[in-house]
Amino acid sequence: MGEFGELARGVLKSGRNLLPVIAVVALFQAVVLREIPEGVLPVIAGLALVAVGIGLFLRGLELSVFPVGRSLANAFAEKGSLPWLLAFGFCLGFAAVIAEPALIAVAHKAQTVSDGLIQAWTLRIVVAGSVGAVVALGILRAVLNHPVHWYLIGGYLLLVPVTYLTPPEVTGLAYDAGAVSANIVTVPLVTALGIGLMASLRGRSVLADGFGLVALAVFAPRVAVQIYGIVVYAFEPAALAGYTGAATAPLPAYDGRAGHAALVLLATDLLRILGNLLPIVAVVLVFQLLVIRRPLLHPHRLVGGFLFLVAGLFAFTEGLHLGLFPIGEHLAAGLAGAGSAVFLYLFVFLLGFAATLVEPALIAVARRAGTLAPRRLHPPLIRGLVALGVGLGLGVGTLRLVTGWPLEHVLVFTVLGLMLLTLLAPRDLVGFSFDLGGIATSDVTVPVIAALGVGLAVALESDDVLLDGFGLVALASLYPIGVVLLYSIFTRAAPSERH
Repeated sequence: MGEFGELARGVLKSGRNLLPVIAVVALFQAVVLREIPEGVLPVIAGLALVAVGIGLFLRGLELSVFPVGRSLANAFAEKGSLPWLLAFGFCLGFAAVIAEPALIAVAHKAQTVSDGLIQAWTLRIVVAGSVGAVVALGILRAVLNHPVHWYLIGGYLLLVPVTYLTPPEVTGLAYDAGAVSANIVTVPLVTALGIGLMASLRGRSVLADGFGLVALAVFAPRVAVQIYGIVVYAFEPAALAGYTGAATAPLPAYDGRAGHAALVLLATDLLRILGNLLPIVAVVLVFQLLVIRRPLLHPHRLVGGFLFLVAGLFAFTEGLHLGLFPIGEHLAAGLAGAGSAVFLYLFVFLLGFAATLVEPALIAVARRAGTLAPRRLHPPLIRGLVALGVGLGLGVGTLRLVTGWPLEHVLVFTVLGLMLLTLLAPRDLVGFSFDLGGIATSDVTVPVIAALGVGLAVALESDDVLLDGFGLVALASLYPIGVVLLYSIFTRAAPSERH
């Protein structure tokens, strides 16, 4: 009964997290579009599945992956085995990103709009490999006690020439891929790894040194995917053009999977999810049993947690396709065709603000940071600042779509602005601020924003949806960094709060 109660509370909490998003959507649907769309019942069912999926998945993480991951990090730190610790960081980062449901969804969307030239599986491998590499690099940085801001400044400055060398059709996708790589699976694992490692090393500040891994995990895919795009475009210069999508985006009726065909499709989805989770399980078992050589504690609990993970991911991904993706595309099309730019900008701002304010990963990290610096980092204030940044980023991204500004210029000027703020900000909050950028675009926000971008590009009759449909997630992850850095500049640390 206790476990069932925990699970029920988690699902109800996930449902509450979606309420602000639903309220914004319902308000604009009723006041601006003034209609009840057809096919709304499958969307409601999809939202319910998303809530159930998030609750099940987070409970599964608490029961299985988190305890084993923390014990492995502590064991490596106790042994002083740096090579094995780096190998564990790489494998954990790679396995976690491969299993990211938001990355899977965006990768398949990219494959669709590029007519198969951007391969979903290849894109996921590129993103996961780059994240694994920088997680290992971030662990090495922490052990060597190098300041994280120099890694971030150097890395993001590298983005500037790479961005201008990359085909414009790939730039938005690459920046979005970085944002979605830090999501429902990766953020808790990587954050726990960084904080746990710093807590195990003497003389280190958990606030100044424990954060930054998520920021690196967001940065690396943006470079790696752009290089992948350069290679694809070099072999097929016209490969990425030509997808225009539908002229309108009504809420689709559920396709009526029935009988044998429905069972086959559902079984295929379930097997795919099992395949996505197996890398994480393999990494944990190999390092636990063959490297650390310690038996698993509470194996029955771990098995139960794994089953929750599978069920949660299954419900979450099915809910995405039924609920969140259609909502974004439908409302984007309706508002873009309503003839009022003010309503469009207001909608994207409020939708981003509402979705971010209730991100589970953001809530958890803000609470943790509040215990490290209670005078500066009030959890509700941090969540509000991040939500404000996401809303502003979406507003700028929508303005870019409407005006036709080149995406690479907007992204590069934003990155250069962040680098300036980084040099001015207190050093102990730089890693934390950049981590918040990745955490802001998580399991609730990403599906809505990704669908919103593609829907806007289609509704505005873009000649190339791959060029114009991606980039919103990237801007939504960059602007919160700037807002929190500005806040940190104006609220310098009190000496008593330095750890």
